[in-house]
Amino acid sequence: MPATQKPMRYGHTEGHTDVCFDDSGSCIVTCGSDGDVRIWEDLDDDDPKSINVGEKAYSCALKNGKLVTAVSNNTIQVHTFPEGVPDGILTRFTTNANHVVFNKDGTKAAAGSSDFLVKVVDVLDCSQQKTLRGHDAPVLSLSFDPKDVFLASASCDGSVRVWQISDQTCAVSWPLLQKCNDVINAKSICRLAWQPKSGKLLAVPVEKSVKLYGRETWSNRFDLSDNFISQTLNIVTWSPCGQFIAAGSVNGLIIVWNVETKACVERVKHEKGYAICGLAWHPTCSRIAYTDAEGNLGLLENVCDASGKISSSKVSSRVEKDYNDLFDGDDTSNTGDFMNDNAVETSSFSKDVPVLKTGAGLLKEDEEDDQADSIHNLPLVTSQRPSYDGPMPTPRQKPFQPGSTPLHLTHRFMVWNSIGIIRCYNDEQDNAIDVEFHDTSIYHATHLSNTLNYTVADLSHEAILLACESTDELASKLHCLHFSSWDSSKEWIVDMPENEDIEAICLGQGWAAAATSALLLRLFSIGGVQKEIFSLPGPVVSMAGHGEQLFIVYHRGTGFDGDQCLGVQLLELGKKKKQILHGDPLPLTRKSYLVWIGFSAEGTPCFVDSEGIVQMLNRGLGNTWTPVCNTREHCKGKSDHYWIVGIHENPQQLRCIPCKGSRFPPTLPRPAVAILSFKLPYCQIATEKGQMEEQYWRSVMFHNHLDYLAKNNYEYEESTKNQAIKQQQELLIKMLALSCKLEREFRCVELADLMTPNAVNLAIKYASRSRRLILAQRLSELAVEKAAELAATQVEEEEVEEDFRKKLNAGYSNTATEWSQPMVTNQVEEAEDTGEADDTEEVAEIHKHEQNPFSKSANSSDVPVVKSGAVVSSSQGRVNPFKVSASSKEPATSVNSARSTNILDNMNKSYRKSALNRATNNEKSPVIKPLVPKAKSKQASAASYFQKRTSQADKTEEVKEESPKNSLSETPAMCPQNTENQRPKTGFQMWLEENRSSILSDNPDLSDEADIIKKGMLLFRVLSADERKAWATKAKGGKASDGVEAKKRKCVDDESQEMENQKEKATENLNLPKKHKPLDLSTNQKLSAFAFKQD
Repeated sequence: MPATQKPMRYGHTEGHTDVCFDDSGSCIVTCGSDGDVRIWEDLDDDDPKSINVGEKAYSCALKNGKLVTAVSNNTIQVHTFPEGVPDGILTRFTTNANHVVFNKDGTKAAAGSSDFLVKVVDVLDCSQQKTLRGHDAPVLSLSFDPKDVFLASASCDGSVRVWQISDQTCAVSWPLLQKCNDVINAKSICRLAWQPKSGKLLAVPVEKSVKLYGRETWSNRFDLSDNFISQTLNIVTWSPCGQFIAAGSVNGLIIVWNVETKACVERVKHEKGYAICGLAWHPTCSRIAYTDAEGNLGLLENVCDASGKISSSKVSSRVEKDYNDLFDGDDTSNTGDFMNDNAVETSSFSKDVPVLKTGAGLLKEDEEDDQADSIHNLPLVTSQRPSYDGPMPTPRQKPFQPGSTPLHLTHRFMVWNSIGIIRCYNDEQDNAIDVEFHDTSIYHATHLSNTLNYTVADLSHEAILLACESTDELASKLHCLHFSSWDSSKEWIVDMPENEDIEAICLGQGWAAAATSALLLRLFSIGGVQKEIFSLPGPVVSMAGHGEQLFIVYHRGTGFDGDQCLGVQLLELGKKKKQILHGDPLPLTRKSYLVWIGFSAEGTPCFVDSEGIVQMLNRGLGNTWTPVCNTREHCKGKSDHYWIVGIHENPQQLRCIPCKGSRFPPTLPRPAVAILSFKLPYCQIATEKGQMEEQYWRSVMFHNHLDYLAKNNYEYEESTKNQAIKQQQELLIKMLALSCKLEREFRCVELADLMTPNAVNLAIKYASRSRRLILAQRLSELAVEKAAELAATQVEEEEVEEDFRKKLNAGYSNTATEWSQPMVTNQVEEAEDTGEADDTEEVAEIHKHEQNPFSKSANSSDVPVVKSGAVVSSSQGRVNPFKVSASSKEPATSVNSARSTNILDNMNKSYRKSALNRATNNEKSPVIKPLVPKAKSKQASAASYFQKRTSQADKTEEVKEESPKNSLSETPAMCPQNTENQRPKTGFQMWLEENRSSILSDNPDLSDEADIIKKGMLLFRVLSADERKAWATKAKGGKASDGVEAKKRKCVDDESQEMENQKEKATENLNLPKKHKPLDLSTNQKLSAFAFKQD
C-alpha cells in the first residue's frame, strides 16, 4: 500500500527548516529561520510548544532529554526537553554552525560550521572537545557512526570525509560534490547518514542518486537511483531497522528504497515542489516527518507498510492490546517470505511498531551481524504475535466550551460570542478573568480574580456563568454573576455533589444549565433556583443556549477510523417544555471532530467541524442539517483556519477570526474579526442556473427562522419576510425565463409551483408573450389550483376563529346548521328554470368537466372547486372538504356519490361553513372566493385568478344562455323537479342589497361584480358582532317558511331518485377524459357572483 501523505502545515517562517523526533517518537521537533524550536504532539497539533533559541536556528538534535540547536549567534545551545529551559552553551564557533548531530547514545554531539571546523563535544562535560580540521570551505552536514568510531562530514569544498574520532584524523575523502563558497550557494546540503545498528554502509546523496560506501573498505558498494528523480537529492535518512533508506530532492520529491533489493518502494511528491531540507524517520513507526525550505512541516504515514495499517501514536497501546487479544490466530507468515526479492513482502517488517523495537532488542550491540542476519531475526517476533488489521476506535474528543481556546494556555479566551469576550490570564504575575462586552453603551467591562481556577465560562445579556473543576479540598462549583438583577445580590454559587465535575455550561433567557461528569444535566433559574435535572445518554461534548432553546452535543458511542460518534438534543425550555431533536446523530464530516456549536443571532442551531464545514438546522425540511459554508475554501494555506465567533441569518454573515498556521487566535494582539459569506454546496454553481438555485434555496433556508418566530409568538419584522419573498420570487421568475429559453417547459411548471399566486400571474404573461401557449395553459391551471388552496387555508383559519368565538359565548348554539342536519337535503343545487330535460343534459355535460381540479391525481380540471369525494355523512362530524380522498378519481361511484354529484355543492358547503352564523341546512353557494377574507392582498389575488380563465366557445354559449335565467347557481342533473326552489338569503346578501347603491356611489370605479362583493365583505366585517347577528337573524326569519317547504319537497324526490341518479353519474364519470378543459371567463365570473344574486 502506498504511503499516506498528510496535508502540510505551516511550521516556521520561510527559510531553512530542520526536523527530528524525540526518543519515543511521541513528539516532532522542528526549528526554523524564525529562531523558534517547536514541539508538535502530532501534525494536527494546533498549539505546539514553542521555545525561542535565537534569531535563527539552522539545525536541531534531540537525545536523552537534551535539545541542542545550531543558532545564528555562532553557538550550539542546549535546552532541556520538553520543558525548554536553557541549559548552557555546548560550544562556540567564529561563524554560524550549519549542522548539529548526536551520537547513538546521546553522550556526544558534533557540529560543523562555516568556519570550516568540525567539533565533537562531550554533552555532560563540554570542556571535552575534539576539533576536526581539514575542510577548505563551510561544513554542510555531519553523521555519527553508530559505533562511535567514525564521523562523516560533507563540505562546500566538494569533498565528503570520514574522520577517525579517537585520533582526529581523516580516514578517507571523496570528491563527490560541486564546489561553492557558502552554504546558501550550495546545490545540495548533502545530509548524509550511516546505516543504523551495524554502521556497515554510509549513504551520501550525490546529484540524482544515493551512493553507498562500505565500512572500513570505503569502496562504493552500489548506488540507488530512480527515473523519477529529475533534480539533485538534498538529504537521506535510514529507517530504524536499517533496511530502507529515504531521500529528498530539491524539487520536493521523496523516494524510499529497499536497500537489500535496491528497488524503489515509495515515491511521494511535495504539494508545491519546495526543496526538502529536513527528513526524519520515526524511531518505531513507519512514518517520516519532513520539512521544506519554506518553513512547512509534513508527514508520511504507512511508509513501506504492506498491510496498510496506520501505526498512529494517537491510538493507545491499551486499545491496541485489547484488539490484538481478540485474535489468537493462525499466522500464516513464515521466515522465508521475508527474504523474497518482492519489495512489498520485504517491507512488512516495518509495519508493526513494537515488532521493530523488540526485534532490535534481540541484537547485541557488539555483535558483528551482517545485514542478512539482522533481517532474519526481525520477523521471528512478528510471526509469534497476531495483529488486528480492522478499523481502530477513535479516541473521544474532550468536552469544550464554544468560542474558547485550549485550557493549557496561560492566556486564553474562555468564551467569545455575540455578547462579548471573556479572557483568562494565568501566569506568574496574575490569575484573573477579564470580561469585555461588545456593546459598551449598555455594559461595562469587568475584572474578576480567579482564585478558584475557573476553567469554563459563558456570557449572555443577563449574566456571566463560570465553573471550575473539583480539587482534593473543594467541590466543583457553578458561579453566576447576575448583573441584570434588580436587587443588590448579583451573584450566587452552587457546589456540585462529591465526585461530580462540571464539564460544560451555557446560558439562556432566564436559565442556566450545567452538564456534569455524572452524565447529568442540571438546570437553574438565572437567580439561582435549582430546576429540572435529567440524564444525558452519553458524556457531554458541548452545550449552547439561546432564548428558550438548549442545544446539547454528547458522545452517543465510539467512532472508528477517525470518526466521532456524536448525538444531539435540542430542547425548548419555555412554559411548554418540549424536545425537538431526540438524540439524532450529528452529521460531522468524515474523520473530523466538533469545534464549535451555537445558535445564529436569530436562534437557529448551527455547528462547525474541524474540516471547516458550517452546518445549520433546516427547520423547513424536518429539522435536518444542511451545510451552509466551507471555511476551508476561504483559507490561503492548508494550515490556516477560521475560528468561528458568530452567525447571522439576516444579514447573511459568518463572523470569524482568520488564524494563520493555527486553529485558534492568540489573545494578544486583539484578533480582527472577518466576515465570510454563505454558500450551499449545490452542483454546477458556476452556471447561471446553479447560481440562482443556490441563491433561492439559501434565501428560503435563511428565512425559515421567521416562520419559527411567528409559530412561537415572537416578534419579527413583517417587512423582512416580504422582502425575502420578493427576492425569492424574482429568482424563480428568472429561472423560469431561463428554462423557457432552453425550451424546458415542464421545468417551468415545476418552478411555478414554488411561486406565489402573483408570481404565477407574471409567469403566465411571460409564457403568453413568449408564444408558449401550452405552457401558459398549464400555468393557468396551476394558478387556479393555487387560488383554491389559498381559499381552503382561509376557510380553515376561519373555522378556528368561529369555534373560538363560540367557546367564548355561553356554550355551543343548538341551532340547526348545515353540518348538523342530514346531508340528504344538501345533495342538489336548485336553479330557477331548469325543469326540462335539455337543461339537465346541458348541466350534466358541463359538470363532467368539473371533477376535482385540485386533487393531485391526473384527473384534474381547471374549475376551482373542491374534491367531490371529500364530503362525508354528518355522523362523522366536521370534515375538511379539501382533504385528499381515495375516492377522488371516481367520485360518483363512492359511498357518498349521491351527495357529491355536483362539485359546487361541496365547494359551497366548505365556504358556507366559514360565514358567520348564517348557514342553514338548505343554504348552498357555489362561490369560489372565500366570503370572509383573511387578508386583502390574498383576496384580491384570488379574485384575479377566477377572472382570467379562457375556454372553448361552445361552453361559453351554453353558460351565457343559462345565466340570465339562473338567479342562484348552476345545478346538477340530479333532481330537476326541485329546481324551482330558491335558497334563503344570508345576512350578508341582504345587507349588500340594501347598501349596494351606497357602495357604488362611494366607489364609482367599481364596475365588476366581484369587486363590489369584495368591497362589501370588507365593510360588512367592520360592523359590530351584534349588527352582523341581527342581519343573519333577519335573513333566517324572512325565509323560514320557504326553507321548510323546500325541505319537504326535497326529501320526497331524493328518496325516489337517488339510486337512478347514482347509476347515471357513474356512467358519465367512466367516460371522463384524463385532462379537462377549463371553463371560460364568463362562466367563472358568473359562478363567483351567483352566491349573492337574488331574483
